[in-house]
Amino acid sequence: MIVVDTAVISYFFLAGERSTQAERALLKDPVWVAPLLWRSEFRNVLALYIRKQLLSFEEAVRIMEQATSLMQGREYQVTSLQVLNLVAASICSAYDCEFVALAQDLDVSLVTTDKQILRQFPTIAIPLEEFIAS
Repeated sequence: MIVVDTAVISYFFLAGERSTQAERALLKDPVWVAPLLWRSEFRNVLALYIRKQLLSFEEAVRIMEQATSLMQGREYQVTSLQVLNLVAASICSAYDCEFVALAQDLDVSLVTTDKQILRQFPTIAIPLEEFIAS
């Protein structure tokens, strides 16, 4: 089991330069978990793709359904106290700290490409490239 952030989920479902890495991460550990926040963040990514006409509305709906299916039963709520403690101890956003909080709660790694998270939480966050190489 690993916590993945919205970027990793996006790489998996939206074709791009890191898509192969995300696919390899899922093959390496197929139990991806995330805080409930991932849904809102991913919808925002899809909204950007729709507005830039990179996806049709119908494609975005289909991708959201696929992502929701992958993450079903693997979404967690984190406490505000824990998130705010992490915010106070770092320069990361509360959004980012939700993923860190979940990784801490479950005592698993957070796989990410976010440089700030990787710098601020080196004991829990692991770069996507390093995760698939290990």
